[in-house]
Amino acid sequence: MHQNKNQNINKHIPVLLNEVIEYLSPRPGQNYLDLTAGYGGHAKVITDKIGSLNQSVLVDRDKNAIEELKKVFPANKIEIRWQDFYSASQALKQAGRQFDLILADLGVSSPHLNEGMRGFSINNSGPLDMRMDQSQLLTAEQVVNNYSEAQLVDILRRYGQEPKAVSIAKAIIKSRPVSSTNELASIVAQVWRKRGKLHPATRTFQAIRIAVNNELELLEKSLTLWPDLLKPDGRIAVISFHSLEDRLVKQAFKALSGNRLDAELQLITKRPVTASPNEVVHNPRARSAKLRVAVKINKKGN
Repeated sequence: MHQNKNQNINKHIPVLLNEVIEYLSPRPGQNYLDLTAGYGGHAKVITDKIGSLNQSVLVDRDKNAIEELKKVFPANKIEIRWQDFYSASQALKQAGRQFDLILADLGVSSPHLNEGMRGFSINNSGPLDMRMDQSQLLTAEQVVNNYSEAQLVDILRRYGQEPKAVSIAKAIIKSRPVSSTNELASIVAQVWRKRGKLHPATRTFQAIRIAVNNELELLEKSLTLWPDLLKPDGRIAVISFHSLEDRLVKQAFKALSGNRLDAELQLITKRPVTASPNEVVHNPRARSAKLRVAVKINKKGN
C-alpha cells in the first residue's frame, strides 16, 4: 500500500505537452533528442509519433530518472545517457550527431519536489541535498553551512532575486549548523514574518538549488551548442520555469535569428507560450512554465 501511495505522489505530469507536440510537430521517420528526459512524459508521446527509436537520444543527469527511462524504453532500441545536458550536448556535437527535434524541459520534476529525502521541497522535510545528480559532491548543506555571508547574499540575489538577501544570509549564519529543509524554511520565514501566497522561502530554495546544480551556467553554455545539433529545418523547444532561464533562452534565440544573412534560427514563437488555465488547475507546476520554439534555417533550401 505504501509503495502505491509513493508511486502516485511521485507521478510526473509533463508540462505543456499539447503545445510541445503542436510546435515540434513530430512526424514518422524523424529523430529526437530529449536533453532533460526525466521520467519520459514528453519523450513517450513524441517517440510514439516518430515511430523508430534507434536514432533518438534521451538524456538526464538524475540516476533515478535514468532507471525509470530504462523501464519505459527498450534499452536496445534507444540511446539513454546519464549526463547533464551540457556534457551530453558537447559529446553529441563532437560525434557529429544531428536531430530533427530537440526538447529541453528545464527545472525540477515532481518526484524531486515530492520526495523529502531529495532536499528540494519546502513542505516535505528532508536533508539539505538538492542535487539533481546525486553523484556530485556539492550539496545544499555545504552551501548553507560553509559559504560566507557575501557568497550567500550573491546567490540569493542573483539566482533568487531575493529582496531580503542580506537579512536571510545573516540569519542562516547565526543559525548554523542547519541540517534540514524544514530548518532552512523556518529561518527564512522568520526573516519575512508575514506570508503571501508563496512560501517566503521559495526564492531562497530556488537560488540554492540553482547554485548547487550550476543550472544557469550550464544552460548558457548549452544554448550555443544546440543549433549545431539541429538538422536543417529541425526544431528546438525549450521550457523554462523562471525569468532568469527564460531570459537566457530568449537572448540566445534572438542572437541567432532575425532578418539577416548569417541567421541560423527562425523563431516559431514570437513570445513565450504559457499553460492554459485548465492545465494549471490539473498541474500547478505548469503555472510558471514558458515555452520558446525555433527552427534551424535550411541554407540549401533558400
